[in-house]
Formats: sequence, structure tokens, C-alpha cells
Amino acid sequence: MRGLDGKRVLITGAGTGIGRAAAVRFAEEGASVAVNFIGDPEPAEALIEELTGINPAGGHVLAPADISDEDAVDSLFAGVVQAFDGLDVLVNNAAIKAVDEPHEAHIVDFDRVMNVNLRGAFLCAQAAIQHFIDVKQPGVIVSTSSMHEVVPMPEAIAYQMSKAGLGGMTKSLALRYARDGIRIVAVGPGAVQTPMNPEFENPQELRRVERAVPMGRVARPEEIAAVIAFLASDEASYITGQTVFADGGLMINRPL
Repeated sequence: MRGLDGKRVLITGAGTGIGRAAAVRFAEEGASVAVNFIGDPEPAEALIEELTGINPAGGHVLAPADISDEDAVDSLFAGVVQAFDGLDVLVNNAAIKAVDEPHEAHIVDFDRVMNVNLRGAFLCAQAAIQHFIDVKQPGVIVSTSSMHEVVPMPEAIAYQMSKAGLGGMTKSLALRYARDGIRIVAVGPGAVQTPMNPEFENPQELRRVERAVPMGRVARPEEIAAVIAFLASDEASYITGQTVFADGGLMINRPL
């Protein structure tokens, strides 16, 4: 893809799922990747080893941090900028989900989801934009949203609200910083085979979802990573303030 070779990319929540697939795709495109994660470092360390095999010149780095913590985000960006001598692309990917009936949802779970999915995404976007402005260079922010940015999800109310907020954030920031050469976009996946959707390990549940998807299957993380890479590339140079939905037609079909 045009414009990704040599780019410096930070991906939050890159240890598994869509974030991991995005890290691999960017390395394949010749980019240097900073792998953000929290918790067990083993998956992230294995990913760095894989990325180095794909693009040895990339100088890929581990970037552990809790993105819901403002001080941790400041340290995260300072470390990545120092390691790469700059930053070109932020992929706001880190997210968690809590499943509950709305009237039974615990506020501590609600806050945890909102803190990571929305507060964390904003803190990272804010830090990236500040860097782009400070060095007077264009940049790109791609956030991993969801079809639930617009489709209700009563059984995961905090997750759905956070993704709706992410859509609003994408539009507002894109409008404000377009003239600074900063593009801010999002991808909205439908059903994807990732650790966030363990219910797909149940063959009956997987078949139920597949029947509702017009393309007849759930997505692989690599398919969403391809959209993220496209949106970050020069091929998408005239796209900003938009969420591109990659859902196999699920949003235009009848409800699940």
C-alpha cells in the first residue's frame, strides 16, 4: 500500500486479536510497530519476534501501558517517540467488553469499559495530535470502533455506548484538525473471530451468527487489519471523519 513503508506506528491493545493482526500487516507493509499491551507480556513478546522476522529493519518495540491512565499515556508516547524518533500513525485498538443486563450492570464494570474504550482512546488521540502539531507534520489516527457504534447492543451497554462515543470523537477531532493535515478515521467491524468473542467457540452460537451474516461467515482479524492499514495509508488520503464498516453485510440484514 502506498505510504506505509517506513512509517512509525503505535497500536494499542496489540497483543491479540485485531491489534495483533494489524501489527503484522503494518510490518508486512514496511512499517515500524510499537506494540502496546497490558498484563501478560508473553503474547506481545512473541509478536515482536514475529514482526522482526517480517521486517527486521523496523526496530519494533514493546510499549506496555494502561491507556486509561493519563500519566501512563504520557510516558507511553514519550517512550515511543524517543524509540522511533517520531510517530506517524496511531491505531486506537485497545478495548474490553462487559456482558450484563443493563439494569443489573455494575457501575465498576461500566466505568472500566468506558475508561479503556473511550477515555483511553481519547487520551491516546490527544497525545498523538499534540505530537503531530509539535513537529508540524501530518499524521493519521485509526480507531477500532464496531458496528455497535450505530447498532444497539443491550447485553453490553457500556461497550455499545463507548463505541458510539468513539464515532463521535472521530468526527469531532477530524473536523477540528483536518487543516493541520491530520486524518482521523475509524473501522467498524461486525462479527470477528477474536478473544473478545469467546462465544464463537460454541459451534451453535457461531452458526447462529453466520446465518445472520449475508456473507455467511464471521471475519478473520486479518480482514479488519487490512482495512486499518488501508485507512492509514496514502491510498485513503482523502478520507477523514468517517467510520468504515467491515461487517460482511450484517448491518443491512435482519437483526440477529
